[in-house]
Amino acid sequence: MKFSFAKNKSQTTPDDSRVKSNPFHETIAFFPPGYFSLVMATGIVSIAAHFFEYQIFAKTTLYINLVSFIILSAILIIRLLFFKREVINDFYKNNRNMGFLSIPAACCIMGSQFVLIVTNDSVGIFFFVIGLISWVFLIYTLFAIIIEEAHKPSLKGVNGSWLLIIVSTQSLFVLSVLLVDNFPKEINTILFFSFILFLCGCMFYIIIITLVFYRLIFLKVKADQLKANYWISMGADAISVLAGSMLIQNAEKSSFLPDVLSFLKGFTSLFWAIGTWWIPLIIVLGIWRHIVKKIPLKYTFQYWTLVFPLGMYAVCTLKLSQIIGLSLLNGIGSVFVIIAIASWTIVFLSMLYAMIKYFLRTL
Repeated sequence: MKFSFAKNKSQTTPDDSRVKSNPFHETIAFFPPGYFSLVMATGIVSIAAHFFEYQIFAKTTLYINLVSFIILSAILIIRLLFFKREVINDFYKNNRNMGFLSIPAACCIMGSQFVLIVTNDSVGIFFFVIGLISWVFLIYTLFAIIIEEAHKPSLKGVNGSWLLIIVSTQSLFVLSVLLVDNFPKEINTILFFSFILFLCGCMFYIIIITLVFYRLIFLKVKADQLKANYWISMGADAISVLAGSMLIQNAEKSSFLPDVLSFLKGFTSLFWAIGTWWIPLIIVLGIWRHIVKKIPLKYTFQYWTLVFPLGMYAVCTLKLSQIIGLSLLNGIGSVFVIIAIASWTIVFLSMLYAMIKYFLRTL
């Protein structure tokens, strides 16, 4: 297993010599900003386990996730303090910049864990504030950089990580709705702005998935380019289904949501259908990549973007089944939560194994 923390050699520049002399410094300097997908994946699988009554696993992974979040936050702070240039450069690299949006998504999913699993709304509010601030800063900074950049990204640069735009937006929505009862006088206002976030997330998905689909169909794609982050195509869709389901469940608390219930139910079902359609295709592409083209399975942080959609699909399918009263969907969710737990366990153990090898090699 390869522990792919460091920057690719093809991306290094002569100025990198100040950190290349020390392997640990190099690892921190070029640490992938998208590694917070570890927190996203662990959080949603923990929540899925909670909903399907696997409480021991849910609570255990809650604390594992908290430790992971603290470690990743410490690495981010160190990078900001001592490797500012590398962090700034990441904002201009199309294969890394969207990874920053895993930060607000991780904050909101972490907060949702605390609200749902240990009913601690205060911690949930804390993570919501951090998530909101980081989302506002990152979403507009990244868009401004891309719009103003002289050398525009090509369609070949559009990959699954761009769908973190949707995931970060909808995860902010989910946590806001989970916390809405803490502000009884502002429920209608909060639900209105949550509804706006939901619509924005859906708009982003329709736009970006069109670009991703166009790239897959009309441009040449090599097997080594079909990385695990393409699973976010389904994960971004699934979290939109969860968001729509939560709006429907909270419609009675609002003065305007009852008027758009038919729209919400139809739109949410549409997104679930699209997400379900993606699953067989992504599996086929994975078989083509690893079995036909014989690209070996090696640990990389991007496998967390594979685990996240599995857990999210289990949760959104359960919530949709509660809305439309179809027990078959609950059965599908029950199967996917087991797949998600198994996938999380495999990737987590692979990460630990890769970490041990990495640290032994650098000693």
